[in-house]
Amino acid sequence: MHVNRFGAEGSRPLLLLHGGGVAGWMWEPMRAHLDQERRILVPDLPGHGRSAHQTYTSHDDVLPALEKLLEHEGRPATVVGFSLGAQLAVLLAARRPDLVADVIVVSAQAVPLRAVGPTLALLGATAGLARQKWFAKLQARELFVPPEHLHDYVRTSAGISRETLLNAVGENLRFTPPDGWRDFPGSALILAGSKEKSLMKRSAAALQEARPLSEREIVDGCGHGIPLQRASWLARRIESRTR
Repeated sequence: MHVNRFGAEGSRPLLLLHGGGVAGWMWEPMRAHLDQERRILVPDLPGHGRSAHQTYTSHDDVLPALEKLLEHEGRPATVVGFSLGAQLAVLLAARRPDLVADVIVVSAQAVPLRAVGPTLALLGATAGLARQKWFAKLQARELFVPPEHLHDYVRTSAGISRETLLNAVGENLRFTPPDGWRDFPGSALILAGSKEKSLMKRSAAALQEARPLSEREIVDGCGHGIPLQRASWLARRIESRTR
């Protein structure tokens, strides 16, 4: 799994986990507003970006690589995840609280979809569209990808295999708060955009209900793209909670 590392080892690491269909580059607008000296880890998850040669099989298969990454750092991390990456952040916090000091969960679906089978069948039939530049541009608009990263999005989208797409989306649609989430001892902030689908806001509520000590916030004016829509705002929230 390709990982970009910034800053010197020794301080509390910040692990940034991207969403499905994008890659580590999605954090660049926000990273520009963070302390440039802090330790930051930005992986390209399997099947995405510079890890596209691997297939995304399941959340459970990805977690050991993320655990190994944090074990090497030697200090509990702040973990920030978006969408698919936010589900991984929740799982890391639930299963390895020794590696996670605090977690920020951005737009994680946590209410499973009922009709997963038909949804995946339709997705499989139309998977080739992701390789079409015009379609990728439409999807980029939905995620609020800025113009300077449009090429990155189009390239990433074209590199995602049908198998990775179906596996990642299937995991995303079936996700529920895991055992251990309620007992996570660190701090937890759960974010969703006010303009996201109601499912995402219900998911944020479900995650907070599963761990009542967490903090939940609906970000006014945002859709499914908080890290790109409010990059500087999110950076400030991270800095204020992790210093």
